[in-house]
Amino acid sequence: MPDNFRSQVVTQGVQRSPNRAMLRAVGFGDQDFTKPIVGIANGYSTITPCNIGLNDLALRAQAAIKDSGAMPQMFGTITVSDGISMGTEGMKYSLVSREVIADAIETACNGQSMDGVLAIGGCDKNMPGAMIAIARMNIPGIFVYGGTIKPGHHNGCDLTVVSAFEAVGQHSAGKIDQEQLAAVERNACPGAGSCGGMFTANTMSSAFEAMGMSLPYSSTMAAEDAEKADSAEKSAQVLVEAIRQRRLSREILTRKAFENAISVVMAVGGSTNSVLHLLAIAHAAGVELSIDDFETIRSRVPVLCDLKPSGRYVTVDLHRCGGIPQVMKMLLVHDLLHGDALTISGQTIAEILADVPEQPPTNQDVIRPWDHPMYAQGHLAILKGNLATEGAVAKITGVKNPQITGPARVFESEEACLEAILASKIKPGDVIVVRYEGPKGGPGMREMLAPTSALIGAGLGDSVGLITDGRFSGGTYGMVVGHVAPEAAIGGVIALVNEGDRITIDAPARSLHLHVSEAELEQRRQRWKPLKPRYTNGVLAKYAKLVSSSSLGAVTDLELS
Repeated sequence: MPDNFRSQVVTQGVQRSPNRAMLRAVGFGDQDFTKPIVGIANGYSTITPCNIGLNDLALRAQAAIKDSGAMPQMFGTITVSDGISMGTEGMKYSLVSREVIADAIETACNGQSMDGVLAIGGCDKNMPGAMIAIARMNIPGIFVYGGTIKPGHHNGCDLTVVSAFEAVGQHSAGKIDQEQLAAVERNACPGAGSCGGMFTANTMSSAFEAMGMSLPYSSTMAAEDAEKADSAEKSAQVLVEAIRQRRLSREILTRKAFENAISVVMAVGGSTNSVLHLLAIAHAAGVELSIDDFETIRSRVPVLCDLKPSGRYVTVDLHRCGGIPQVMKMLLVHDLLHGDALTISGQTIAEILADVPEQPPTNQDVIRPWDHPMYAQGHLAILKGNLATEGAVAKITGVKNPQITGPARVFESEEACLEAILASKIKPGDVIVVRYEGPKGGPGMREMLAPTSALIGAGLGDSVGLITDGRFSGGTYGMVVGHVAPEAAIGGVIALVNEGDRITIDAPARSLHLHVSEAELEQRRQRWKPLKPRYTNGVLAKYAKLVSSSSLGAVTDLELS
């Protein structure tokens, strides 16, 4: 075994005897001080169904690490449930939690000189938070996804948490009664696991599998199925071997790995949040990646999977049809994946996929054949124009009206926007503007699932546009554009929009334009004054001071590098 483990700085030598004494108290014996120390970053909590099953996985991994000849040290990380905090002030803490998780894992692992880390997460920010930390530290690491929730059922239909949000809009529009609304709410989330469609959690787990940082097939397993715990055990064994071989995370998190991840996100119809998170992870890994790279890859990768939110199926359906390896093999044989990219197991992507069929099963339509995709090009587009000179992110496939020009309906917060929708004050042809919800302005860049779901439920999803400097849930679809940058809080053009101004969202042209002359905009710019900070102390105040533009991943250490 190599003798260059970081932990041995602490555990070896008479001069370190106090350190050894502390470790004896947590279970180390004489024979253990030459073994690698492996951190288990355990995101277990009872806050959300996404994370409620994680401790069982952590204990299974812990036992496997010991059996593999290493010493596990388990510690906790936090979570914020996006689904529970959605539409409230608490949602401002969601993206912030990504940074808190990353900082906590880095602090624990480096503070204890751990040789590697197995991170276990479920809810949306657990995943990018853990991967940011792994990339920063450049120690061997592997991510274990807690697994997807199984679909709920009502009146013969599969339900997800988004169904409950849409039902609110249906109820306010008089399309369903209170009893039907309650039935959807009671049946939408039947047990443990992360939101069941190709929303943010399942998108990021799929991306990590594509990057080689999680085991094959693990990203689409159901939380409650036995194979998920088996995969956690196998992940621990693979990590211990990676530590012995000194297989560092940045050897895997290369430019090729990020391009593979983006290709898979496009092919499965993944979340807009993947743009934000992959940019942030790339920054932590020292990999050059820009928002424009997503548009380049989008133009050549088709959408192969018919998955919610805009499609018909949930992630467990994708798993039954071959999961992410099946999608990756299709991309690989059409030269849209880097087969020579390394994985945590030491195998290349091509070696991992060697025995996967080139075509999906014929007795299903979750994964489309290559010559009959859902859409010929990817769904996540980067829109630019005078309203978003740094870029904005939109899902553009499946939208019935991909181009809309209409009067701006301006709101200074998500709550004000939702109130107007539920009060039937938004009309077909309107373009809603929700501003001061960006990374600095929110602060925290809230997701807008409540307003977008209310629009869908009210039947306005195809006739009303919505733009924001905030984010959207992975469950959002329709003519909506998020991540508008520069944001309103720093004087971006979105801050200068007046009620009634004409705005064009043109998905085919990837354009977001405010029909106001530059001379008029300059006059408005001279009159504009920034709002007073909404928070002056605590984590949100610190975040607002440090956070970068969403076009750069909304990272908090940009100016420190």
